[in-house]
Amino acid sequence: MPDPSLIHMPIHMPIHMIDLIRKKRDRGTLSEAEIGFLVRGAASESIPPEQLSAWLMAAWLNGLQLDEIRALTVAMRDSGAKFDPSRLGKVAVDKHSTGGVGDKTSFLVAPIAAACGVAVPMISGRALGHTGGTLDKLEAIPGYRTALSLDEFEAVLQKCGASIVSQTPALVPADRVLYALRDRTGTVESPGLICASILSKKLAAGLDALVLDVKTGSGAFLRRREDAEYLAALMVATAEAAGTRTVALLTDMGQPLGSAAGNWIELMESVDLMRGQRPESLSKKPGSVTGHDFSRAVNAAKSTRALAPEGEALRPLSPLQQAPTGNEDLRQLSLILAGWMIYLGGQADSPEAGSSRAEQALTNGSALEVFLAMVAAQGGDIAAFDDPEFHKPGATQVVEAWESGYIAAMDTTMLGWAVQRTGAGREKVGLPVDPHAGIVFHARRGAHIEKGQPLATIYATSQALLSEPIALLKQAIAFSDAAPEAVPLVSTVFTQNEAEAFLNRLL
Repeated sequence: MPDPSLIHMPIHMPIHMIDLIRKKRDRGTLSEAEIGFLVRGAASESIPPEQLSAWLMAAWLNGLQLDEIRALTVAMRDSGAKFDPSRLGKVAVDKHSTGGVGDKTSFLVAPIAAACGVAVPMISGRALGHTGGTLDKLEAIPGYRTALSLDEFEAVLQKCGASIVSQTPALVPADRVLYALRDRTGTVESPGLICASILSKKLAAGLDALVLDVKTGSGAFLRRREDAEYLAALMVATAEAAGTRTVALLTDMGQPLGSAAGNWIELMESVDLMRGQRPESLSKKPGSVTGHDFSRAVNAAKSTRALAPEGEALRPLSPLQQAPTGNEDLRQLSLILAGWMIYLGGQADSPEAGSSRAEQALTNGSALEVFLAMVAAQGGDIAAFDDPEFHKPGATQVVEAWESGYIAAMDTTMLGWAVQRTGAGREKVGLPVDPHAGIVFHARRGAHIEKGQPLATIYATSQALLSEPIALLKQAIAFSDAAPEAVPLVSTVFTQNEAEAFLNRLL
């Protein structure tokens, strides 16, 4: 007969990964201890990848509860070393995007915010699914180092005010393992997993504040607006609960952002903007090869400072900025995001005032100075930006419009895969990407184009890699006789109160 005094004593049973897989498969909710076991096993690689993959698929299929998401985020944040930005003597603010095609705002907002007195410790990722990776793009710069130690990271921040780096083995190691598995197992598009992955990296950087760019539309991981709204509210509430002031903006990804999608060409488009080169009109004459000739643009401005035209007014941008004209969307979105960063960093009284300061930093050349200083401090050769011979794709093909009319819609996810298949992306984790591959788009949604006009220029690693991107591009773009309805660039802003009210309505 058992000892009666032992009947009510808690029994601490060992946790087994197979039980966590079954529990989530059967729509159960994992405890904080079980989540911690899973994360520690991912970080130490003591749990086999096939079991982690099975659990990820179960989580993708059945979803994660709010308590699971918060426990997963904190456990992943604490799975390795953490950065302490307090010694910088500035408010530490970062920006993160949920991923899109041609999304290169990091190269603009980080130096803009730093030029306005905010510290920007940015931990970024690589290509995931149909989207490009910030680190892959930066590594197109000869010599640029993304893998810095925490001491090196702090030194660059002290010198430049901004630094964009990768996860080190010591920093959020659990996410490094799970992030790679999600890409290979088709489990990217999960609000809970996306939230935990993004925030674990950001919170490990010790941020005071965070601005989130949550994409919606045909090129977003979460295409449906209601899914994007849920993710935005979820991330804001989760980050705020962890002590980081956070705001999320829902932004349009119904077409590529800016003109370029790839690696080097996205960097060059960003540098052009910091050099004061405004995007050209998209209405080009038939026979024009490119709407934005990057080869010439590289050599067009030798000066490291680009001053605004005398008398040009600096205008604040509304957080609900309407659809931009031409291809100004990259510039406008960068100013809006940077405006929020500057505001949350205590360097402006409102997001609109922050946007005004951001535009000043963009037009007076101070953002460019920060960017070039950061690149040089991390080993990058800034001379490449002035070398017209540097961009040398293996094969180039201009794709002309196959009919006349308005560009009514773009399947931006398909366009993202077209970019990846040029050689700009990778089929397997660890494979190299071609820094010179990608696509430059010469017309945007809502533009009227005549048959035979250049629609896009494809840069591929080889001649053999041209045919699939061309076929995908032709499937992805639809024409019509009438112009489509304009779509706001930023449609919704979630602050803490709005995020919590949104989640409460779902309970």
